[in-house]
Amino acid sequence: MSNNNLQQKLLEKIERGLKDLDFPVHPKTLYEPYRYALSVGGKRIRPMLTILANGLCGGDLDDALPAALSIEILHNFTLVHDDIMDSADTRRGEPSVFKKWNENIAILSGDVMFADAFQKLNFYGHNDSYSKEEYVSIHDVFTRTVITVCEGQALDMEFVDRKDVDHNEYLEMIAGKTAALLSGALEMGAISAHASSQKREELAELGYEMGIAFQVQDDLLDAIADPEKFGKRPGGDIFEGKKTYLTILALERANDEQATLIKDTLDTENPAADRVDEVLDIMSNLGVLDDVAQEIDQHYQKALHLLNKFESSEYKQELEKLLIFLRNRDH
Repeated sequence: MSNNNLQQKLLEKIERGLKDLDFPVHPKTLYEPYRYALSVGGKRIRPMLTILANGLCGGDLDDALPAALSIEILHNFTLVHDDIMDSADTRRGEPSVFKKWNENIAILSGDVMFADAFQKLNFYGHNDSYSKEEYVSIHDVFTRTVITVCEGQALDMEFVDRKDVDHNEYLEMIAGKTAALLSGALEMGAISAHASSQKREELAELGYEMGIAFQVQDDLLDAIADPEKFGKRPGGDIFEGKKTYLTILALERANDEQATLIKDTLDTENPAADRVDEVLDIMSNLGVLDDVAQEIDQHYQKALHLLNKFESSEYKQELEKLLIFLRNRDH
């Protein structure tokens, strides 16, 4: 997605805010990994959503920055701890904190990131323009987001060894792992603009729909995307034995013979390409690919419908462009 003037302006505001974070020099092993985790890049979509929500609700963009930084620090904290759980050596093409230092340092630096994310919200408690109710609300949204993300991660870990995961449970998992942060980012932005409870709820729901659509879309693209654009061969998740929305739906619709083939392929380490192709064919024949594509579109439509409840502005236009870009992406 190409940068325009508003998008570039907001990205620069976020990067300046991250650069201006005041890290103590000591202990070095605590704060150097924290600084490193934030420095290796990322699209900054979540803090961008927070600031866009503020602008959408007629707020002062500077007032949204503490919440935006809080949500970005939280996001990166989850990545630091995810990499420990996954024993991941790299993150965004660079060594993970876990790999660059060690597990104990990654855990502890992640912990201080988590605490600092909360601390950034104190801006709203010390600023006289915010009521006690608004200060409590922004903390409540942030806390609820953290808990939901943890629940999503726990479900994801449970699903690895379970054979009976249904599609509703999978949606609950991605609502935690992906949608919760987007929903929280938008609602916190609305609170920073003194928005009404109705506007807050609409933006929270918009983030939920956006997050569900994005993650399910990733599952679909894994099966149908051009490997040159997507970066891996079709059916990559199947090769890796991952449960996805597509494989779960296919198993729910499959006959005994089809179900056995799907399960055996997922359970096989390094399955043959022709077996993976058979699973993709079963998905197609059972209507899974078409139905999932339609479901993704419905989630994006709901998000756009919610956005249309807001008055016209450059922030609404920017968020609409982001939704349309995500909806039409092919990798």
